[in-house]
Amino acid sequence: MDELNDNFKSENAPPTSEARHRLETEHAAQALALVYTLLDWEEAKPSKSQSHLPQDEQESMGKPLINANIELRWVLEGLHPADVAYVLEALPLEERLHVWGLVNPEYDGEILLEVSDSVRETLIADMSRQELVAATESLDTDEIAELADDLPREVVEEVAENLPLEERAQLRAVMSYPDDSVGSAMDFEMLTVRADMTLELVLQQLRAMDELPKQIDQIFVVDEAGVLQGSLSLERILINQPNVLVADVMRDDVLQLNPLDDMDDAAQAFERYDLMSAPVVDTQNRLMGRLTIDEVVDAIREQGESEVLAQVGLKEEQDIFSSVPNAVRNRAPWLLVNLFTAGTASYVASRFDGTVQQIVVLAFLMSIVAGIGGNSGNQTMTLIIRALALGQITGANLSDLVRKELAVTSLIGIGGGLIAAIFAYTISGSLSLGLVMMASMFINMLVGAGMGMLVPMVREKMGKDPAVGSSVLLTFATDTMGFLIFLGLATVFLL
Repeated sequence: MDELNDNFKSENAPPTSEARHRLETEHAAQALALVYTLLDWEEAKPSKSQSHLPQDEQESMGKPLINANIELRWVLEGLHPADVAYVLEALPLEERLHVWGLVNPEYDGEILLEVSDSVRETLIADMSRQELVAATESLDTDEIAELADDLPREVVEEVAENLPLEERAQLRAVMSYPDDSVGSAMDFEMLTVRADMTLELVLQQLRAMDELPKQIDQIFVVDEAGVLQGSLSLERILINQPNVLVADVMRDDVLQLNPLDDMDDAAQAFERYDLMSAPVVDTQNRLMGRLTIDEVVDAIREQGESEVLAQVGLKEEQDIFSSVPNAVRNRAPWLLVNLFTAGTASYVASRFDGTVQQIVVLAFLMSIVAGIGGNSGNQTMTLIIRALALGQITGANLSDLVRKELAVTSLIGIGGGLIAAIFAYTISGSLSLGLVMMASMFINMLVGAGMGMLVPMVREKMGKDPAVGSSVLLTFATDTMGFLIFLGLATVFLL
């Protein structure tokens, strides 16, 4: 423990302001290990009945002589808010709240922004109204809006009342947009200039500021009415002469976003055009705000996590240390559906008990047919869900996509079926069984590919998330049809 503590201190000391704000991701796991150790020390501190004993006797009993809470505060003080969030998410509820109480209140708001939604709920529930107001007031308008849904209504109202009129209007505007829209994530901190200004005046304007907005890569050019005319990159300011007019070096072909645009579409645009920021304009082309790359990265990460969870039937991101009832409510529904589908597949197999009794080796081979069909379907389904998310599937290319997927699956099915046939022949000595195995695998892989395309597309057409429960429905189809096809062909051709 001493070595771990010394190493951590040597890499993070002294806990200056610069150190606190330095990205410390590479130390997060080490910090978590240290926090766990210090929590164990806190639990092992001498009881009141032992506190009168000499220090050497307390040491012999394995009781630590340091103040674990002071050490914990020191460790937390040296971490970036994102790494404190990482530590909190990895702690059970009781320990999490204990550590949360040791965090410098100055960084409460930043940490609440970094933790997952489920963990944020546990932290907010442990805070008083005054603590929540103090933590929220330190944030920018767009950040307050991000937390607003999780905060008590009275806290949001009090914070809004304390904001300047312009920022209060901005907060209400952001909160009025849907959660998955550009408007809900736009930033109001931006720089604007006029087209008739010289670059020297622009530089003077920049030098007069205490600090530049975060993620700044371009300045927006607007007219008297605030209508967007173009953008001026920082590069253009630096490489051109001071007496050059903004109008002569600005770009007028700027990607513009509407506050009601979907964040997924905006993320695709950022990826396609390698953007760092983009202006957000209203229907009259007036500049409202901007969308920055950090918000886009967050949206992409959240979408990816949501799709991974949805494929196995989980409704939402969940705290790994959430209560048992909450975990059951999140996991049980699709597992119950899966139980029903597995039962259906087993029922189908039981209808061929006579066939299996006469040809025992079928019991070992039929799981291969079902499993390969499921894996093939999962590959197709993953590609389809990704293509739907990127907007790459349209009515014009749907038939070409279906033909291509069936062709690929057919070729793989023939090759895989041939290998399976050789395997079945090797263990049974029956050529007929090998041919049945090959045919069954080929047909079930086509079934898997068909369901892998059909399930997400139908759910998308119905306005549902194409990923939710898709793997459960696919497994149902490939297991049931796999058993039916294999045992049915075996009954027809082998008995």
